[in-house]
Amino acid sequence: MRRTFVVGCPRSGTTVVQAMLARHPEVFTLPETAFFLRLLGGTAYRWGDRDAKAPRERLARRLGLARRYGRREFLDLQRSLLGTLPPHSHAPWREDTCATRFFAMLDQLTQRAGRSMWIEKTPAHLLYLDDIERYLPDARFVHVIRPGIDVMASLLDANMRYDASNAFGGDLARWVGRWNRAAEIHRAHIGSPHHHFVFLEDLTRDPEGEWQRLCQFLELPADAKLDDACRQTISYPELEPWKQAALTGQPHQTASKVNEVFGPRLRDWLRHKLVSYEALYAASSLAFERSETYGHEPAGKAGAGENLQERQIDRQPRSARI
Repeated sequence: MRRTFVVGCPRSGTTVVQAMLARHPEVFTLPETAFFLRLLGGTAYRWGDRDAKAPRERLARRLGLARRYGRREFLDLQRSLLGTLPPHSHAPWREDTCATRFFAMLDQLTQRAGRSMWIEKTPAHLLYLDDIERYLPDARFVHVIRPGIDVMASLLDANMRYDASNAFGGDLARWVGRWNRAAEIHRAHIGSPHHHFVFLEDLTRDPEGEWQRLCQFLELPADAKLDDACRQTISYPELEPWKQAALTGQPHQTASKVNEVFGPRLRDWLRHKLVSYEALYAASSLAFERSETYGHEPAGKAGAGENLQERQIDRQPRSARI
């Protein structure tokens, strides 16, 4: 069984990558499980939120015992995934047993669907890469990355349009810190053999080329007949309406929301606060043999970059640190 996690900062394009892969006949996938967030907790602290406290060191944790909350969440997830829960069920006492059984549930669902690979997409599993690799050394990871200022605009736009969902709580400064933390983790895994990088701008500009690279990394036949659209359930539109456009699994270019959402002063503040997307892209290019200058058209392509100069006004300066 082949196991893959799709990770990244929220609103970076993880859903469209998952939906693309869901169209492949060898891939099984499902809605976000947030399994390691539930099991291990401490998510806000791992993001580096200013008001987040470090998890308390308890003897039980040092002995490998799961949190009480994590054990309850394990049973809820088992019921959600398998639709059954034996009478008098008890969650495993140990964290590693919970993880092993979670992977076994995904293996079972994948086999039941007649497929050979499962994809689990929970963006914030990015914060738990070391834990996942400890439990599942052969796991593969697809990092999805989008310019920080576009992520900020998308988060704010989704919050304004879907306020009742409260999905993206926290002020803009908090999300700037979270994108910077995500960029730090991405960069730390550049060149790691089980980690692959998908930059959203590349994907929407050259979907065929990026699909070939992704399939090569995952050892999937790139020429397999794909479904016309994603037919697997990967989200619940009534609960997550902001994902609706991505659920077809057909990447397409969209206009940036940056100038609509942010005024000039706020754009300047974001350029100063966000670490450099260009630097992250250039660093990854050394490992993936791409052009080091993002935003340039592939040879023989034209049209998609007509507004390149206008879009680059809202990029972070090259001198920004990462």
